Amino acid sequence: MNGTNGTPRAKRKQHPDSTNERPPKQYRALNGKESAGENTPEVSSLFDDEMEVEESRVVAAMADTAEWQAAIEKVVRNVVSIRFCQTCSFDTDPALTSEATGFVVDAERGYIMTNRHVVGSGPFWGYCIFDNHEEVDTYPVYRDPVHDFGILRFDPKAIKYMPVAALPLRPDLAKVGAEIRVVGNDAGEKLSILSGVISRLDRNAPEYGDGYCDFNTNYIQAAAAASGGSSGSPVVNIDGYAVALQAGGRSDGAATDYFLPLDRPLRALRCIQDGKQITRGTIQCQWMLKPFDECRRLGLSPQWESAVRKSFPKENSMLVAEIVLPKGPSHNKVEEGDVLIKVNGELLTQFVRLDDILDSSVDGKVKLLLQRGGEDVEVEVTVGDLHKITPDRFVSVAGASFHDLSYQQARLYAIACKGVFVCDATGSFRFESTDNGWIIQTIDHKKTPDLNSFIEVMKGIPDRARVVVTYKHLRDLHTLNTSVVQIDRHWSSKMRLAVRNDETGLWDFTDLADALPQIPPVPRSASFIQLENAQHRAAADVVRSFVRVLCHMPVKLDGFPRNRKWGMGVVIDAEKGLVVISRAIVPYDLCDISITIADSIIVEGKVVFMHPLQNYAIIKYDPSLVDAPVQSAKLSTKHITQGASTYFVGFNQNMRLVIAQTTVTDITAVAIPANSGAPRYRAVNVDAITVDTSLSGQCGSGVLVGEDGTVQALWLTYLGERSPVTSKDTDYHLGLATPTLLPVIEQIQRGDIPKLRMLSVEFNAIQMSQARIMGISEEWIQRVALDNSSRHQLFMIRKRTFERGDEGGALLEGDVILSLNGKIITRVSELDVMYDHEVLDAVIVRDCVEMELKLPTVSANDLETDRAISFCGAVLHRPHLAVRQQISKLHSEVYVSARTRGSPAYQYGLAPTNFVTHVNGKSTPDLESFLKAVVQIPDNTYFRLKAMTFDNVPWIITIKKNDHYFPTMEWIKDPSESSGWRRITYEQGKAVQGEGQEGINVAPADTYDAEDGMIGM
Repeated sequence: MNGTNGTPRAKRKQHPDSTNERPPKQYRALNGKESAGENTPEVSSLFDDEMEVEESRVVAAMADTAEWQAAIEKVVRNVVSIRFCQTCSFDTDPALTSEATGFVVDAERGYIMTNRHVVGSGPFWGYCIFDNHEEVDTYPVYRDPVHDFGILRFDPKAIKYMPVAALPLRPDLAKVGAEIRVVGNDAGEKLSILSGVISRLDRNAPEYGDGYCDFNTNYIQAAAAASGGSSGSPVVNIDGYAVALQAGGRSDGAATDYFLPLDRPLRALRCIQDGKQITRGTIQCQWMLKPFDECRRLGLSPQWESAVRKSFPKENSMLVAEIVLPKGPSHNKVEEGDVLIKVNGELLTQFVRLDDILDSSVDGKVKLLLQRGGEDVEVEVTVGDLHKITPDRFVSVAGASFHDLSYQQARLYAIACKGVFVCDATGSFRFESTDNGWIIQTIDHKKTPDLNSFIEVMKGIPDRARVVVTYKHLRDLHTLNTSVVQIDRHWSSKMRLAVRNDETGLWDFTDLADALPQIPPVPRSASFIQLENAQHRAAADVVRSFVRVLCHMPVKLDGFPRNRKWGMGVVIDAEKGLVVISRAIVPYDLCDISITIADSIIVEGKVVFMHPLQNYAIIKYDPSLVDAPVQSAKLSTKHITQGASTYFVGFNQNMRLVIAQTTVTDITAVAIPANSGAPRYRAVNVDAITVDTSLSGQCGSGVLVGEDGTVQALWLTYLGERSPVTSKDTDYHLGLATPTLLPVIEQIQRGDIPKLRMLSVEFNAIQMSQARIMGISEEWIQRVALDNSSRHQLFMIRKRTFERGDEGGALLEGDVILSLNGKIITRVSELDVMYDHEVLDAVIVRDCVEMELKLPTVSANDLETDRAISFCGAVLHRPHLAVRQQISKLHSEVYVSARTRGSPAYQYGLAPTNFVTHVNGKSTPDLESFLKAVVQIPDNTYFRLKAMTFDNVPWIITIKKNDHYFPTMEWIKDPSESSGWRRITYEQGKAVQGEGQEGINVAPADTYDAEDGMIGM
């Protein structure tokens, strides 16, 4: 398997020669069509680092003899390519789409052997492809809690065109010097046969850093060069027997692979075949093979060394305790560095025999004879059940998922195997970083030592309640973190228990409790801070006009890259509770908005108005809940000019207020580059102000204040393009003159909803030298100089916005606007005349010809997304304005905006920025026809989509529907709902209001960047 799962983390205890050796999971190369550049960041992802696919390492194969050729021909019929989705984060595994290899070990019952790191901790949804390209569904029936093997099941009757045979397991034939072949799906290829020679049988299990690791077993080392995707491949000898299981290899280019011995996989397979329970015992102690010289330094006596060498003449190492888990059966009995001599009176040096004894002694006791510093120590240890400390269930609530801490995680960090682990830290439990690995200590001042107590505490917390949560990180148990979180039980209303079912290979979902209703808010009082040593009284007074705004978006719409943003807003009407905020903070109204006043009072906010072009939104709170001297900002009615002196009042990344006297350096039309790979909201046709202070680059929120205390401009964050180099989103910090806002604000204060009109074009300023070449007469050039002495410029149409129907067709790219309604246009602010007129009288120059036109404007009332469909893990809606600003033709009204990792959309390649035009050959020009077509598709069946990329490339995709994990849902804007939106879930073709009975009830992951997500307005 190939790919990376986020930022590498250091282990607390790590073997000295450990390296990141497993070829990571083979993330499938997308068979979908994408536009150039970065696509919209995926939904549900805490693992937002770009995935790197390891380059295939090729070793010159030996010239195969006839015997080898015959063996390989027999083997390849039993080898399958496994393609699968791990549909949700669980234990050490993130949600992902991947592919690997397996091989049939029981043709009659349909069992396939592969790796544990392929099978994962929980169920996956996938299929396998045989050598003749027959496909059959497959699902996990067993994964070992520790060792790197798992067993899948398929229906052998579904394979109709070739005989299915099993590959015999012969662990006894793995010998040093034996020539082997690794037959599998190497680096994503259909079939690859790699040669090698076994060089060691006694290597310790490789450490892969963070995540799942095998331990308490020896590994086989060979000179081979398997790569990503080869995980689970059989390692066969010349007789066609499987002698080992491919598990990992060095990622530094060295031709070294690591194979798992088949002793324990063979035992598990036989138990399953015989219908017996696979018992797994543990004393919660990790052992390592260490050579005699090292054991000698640890205190192994000459007498015991002699006895061991005599009993095992071929052995050169013994088992030494490496990690003893606190509060486990071995705690205070076994110590790190103890050399294991005997178990139950039997001299022992190998993991296989130790596993045998422990697995047959579950809930019993074993006697260990240890050497500790040259002294014999005999202890009796209770053997626990390994399956009981390996989670098989999780609870999803408030957008996050939780389960009991696993033995895997506890061993990795050498901590006690207890506590509630946050396996998907999203929704309400999105803490201060994008990291996973949190252990919940208390919620609402109640201890949560295990999952059951956590469930009981969460049942009693009402919707929107703010509670104190204490938690620690696995890598830093010294630090107790404390946060106040708001519990979301309206977007994620159900508390759902998922239990792994190894009979069906599915998560079985059960609803645990309905959400308690929100407790009505009550009025609160507070006072604002007063600045010490404030030299500029007017600037200091504006503090009472700032409020802190936090916006959480439960569904990703409009290509917006993040799920959570916060910044400072400016109160423009304290009596009505109106606040102006950047659209980089509140990008759309399917969201929760929390407004904090005077750092004390928290009230809910609602979106009142969103400007289509000028990068601001107006939100509203209930002023009756606020007893504080909130001051309405006094907005200037005059445009600030270049070179003017002003006071910059801003909030830095730590949300600390900073003030500086400065001057306006420039006022020019904003020119933010379009994001071709993921169109999202972008300010156009508006002036941007820059100032001469370094604070302006550090602050994403603030105002420019005059000597008399009037606010001359808002300082806003503007969302920009995504960098193709760093894959980070660029934010711009610029000023917006307040006179621009006044017409809209006045309407809202009167209780009216602004109904704006606009020209469907993006303007670009041109200088007179360019204008003259484009055919502008000398007379007009002189009039420009007279009208605007500070800046000689006109405006050219840079890009037309695609409009449905024939609207907006009067202007063409390259046209130069001379005047609108008789007024010469030399300033961006003069274009605002378009917002109030249905038709504009224009004088333009086109192809060096001056002409008069009647320019129809288009309504800006229906530009925002008001309906979205979640289907197979993809979010689809009408193409939003940013798409139409960048495209020349709409292929369909069904636009893919985002998708979830681990979903069918991700697995089969339905990429963001695609347009869906047909479903199973039926045209789907709009969301209604698309929904009607997909709802009728039976679960777990393939269907065809015809799509068109953003770059006009048509293609066909086949997808298998999965209603169990990814039911079809519809989000519809509805003012009568308390949240402003309602949800409909479609189950077996029938519409159900709200959430359905199945599906992964986890909110999309926050792509909340610590360095830039904390700023903005």
